[in-house]
Amino acid sequence: MNTLYGALLTALLMFGSHTGAAQAAPVAYAPVVPGKALQFPADFGAHPDFKTEWWYVTGWLQRADGKPLGFQVTFFRSRTGAADANPSAFAARQLIVAHAAVSDPAVGLLVHDQRSGRQGFDLNYARSGITDLKLGDWTMRRGADGAYVVAVKSRQLDLQLTLSPTMAPLPQGDRGYSQKGPQARHASYYYSEPQLKVTGSAGGAAVTGSAWLDHEWSSEALDPAASGWDWVGANLADGSALMAFQIRARAGGKLWSHAVLREASGKLTQYGPGQVDFTPRTLWKSPASGAVYPVATTIRTGAIEWRLTPLQNDQELDSRRSTGAIYWEGAVTLERDGRPAGHGYLEMTGYGKPMTL
Repeated sequence: MNTLYGALLTALLMFGSHTGAAQAAPVAYAPVVPGKALQFPADFGAHPDFKTEWWYVTGWLQRADGKPLGFQVTFFRSRTGAADANPSAFAARQLIVAHAAVSDPAVGLLVHDQRSGRQGFDLNYARSGITDLKLGDWTMRRGADGAYVVAVKSRQLDLQLTLSPTMAPLPQGDRGYSQKGPQARHASYYYSEPQLKVTGSAGGAAVTGSAWLDHEWSSEALDPAASGWDWVGANLADGSALMAFQIRARAGGKLWSHAVLREASGKLTQYGPGQVDFTPRTLWKSPASGAVYPVATTIRTGAIEWRLTPLQNDQELDSRRSTGAIYWEGAVTLERDGRPAGHGYLEMTGYGKPMTL
């Protein structure tokens, strides 16, 4: 939700509004409706008629010395609406934002960076038809063989990675229609690519590992009664893949939840709201934001119990310069019914203040 929802918030839309003509009518964003199956390869690319979209890569890397790193690279696209009627090539019809982070226990917290800019002039873009994303010199591209090449370089970070598929994409929910609340309109189109094989370099050092990619687009994903979400995507050691999320209510408790387990054989098991529960085990208070996060948690999917433990407690990301949000997303290990099961990434939003899409 990955960036189960890294939402593009009011600050970005304000940026767009300063460059567009005044609108007399509300923006007509494309709706998400049930019953529409995803179509590949077209749906690998951008969907500019929808309000918000993201390509979210997370994973575990291993250096030559055997020490682990977590990493995250996310590209966001947001249709501002404010500039739709403006014929100028400079109008900010679409905004592109990117986040990148590395979780290194030797550092003790996330090392991260963020960028944002309006789409245009081949400087910043999210192409339709195929995954081809660019924000300055940060790029993510999907080749004809299905492999993604990701390049992120700044003073804080240097990631040069190739992510190669080992299995078919996983449409989430009902053939890619992923409901996020009691009402059908609160939904996204959503698929994942688990068990990506990673090669490349981090900070100039050779790394290998595994990654998970989420691609999601929507126009009205969150119910106004929602405060935020918890999401995990995990590559399991037996070749299977787990995705689970819950939407938390502003009034407390769970508003909605869902999970899917795909075995290495391809067998799918889906879990509805009554079968998915998140139970905190360890709370951590951020010294930077004051938010309190359940960094170690137990997730129940049907009869299965998953215990998540963070690579390190401080994996909070401050993205106020781009999306306006502070949230926790970090590398975790998983146990299944008490036995080591694999690695994944946990994202938690709305713990400092409620999220707004």
